[in-house]
Amino acid sequence: MSNAIVVTDADFEANVEKAEGLTVVDFWATWCGPCRMIAPILDQLSVEYAGKVKITKLDVDSNQKTSMKFNVRSIPTLLFFKDGKLIDQVVGAVPKAALAEKFDKHLV
Repeated sequence: MSNAIVVTDADFEANVEKAEGLTVVDFWATWCGPCRMIAPILDQLSVEYAGKVKITKLDVDSNQKTSMKFNVRSIPTLLFFKDGKLIDQVVGAVPKAALAEKFDKHLV
């Protein structure tokens, strides 16, 4: 079970840049092995942080405009937005504990 929301170039602004609170965007692609490695971790975190962190997923192959706007060159890339402003990023597959630590850091 996941609470992650799929976003696209068309609705990125409404779902991320105009969102209140902490929003995490997972830039990924179906062919990306490390992306598939962190997907279940993000699914777990989306349940554990439900109501506190909004987790979204953006397929870079289908949504190149947003990927280019934020200079995403490697995937997976996780961008952290607080009240619509980019505040942090994680590039590559990292352990769940490292992501949870980032979530906690930005929820303060």
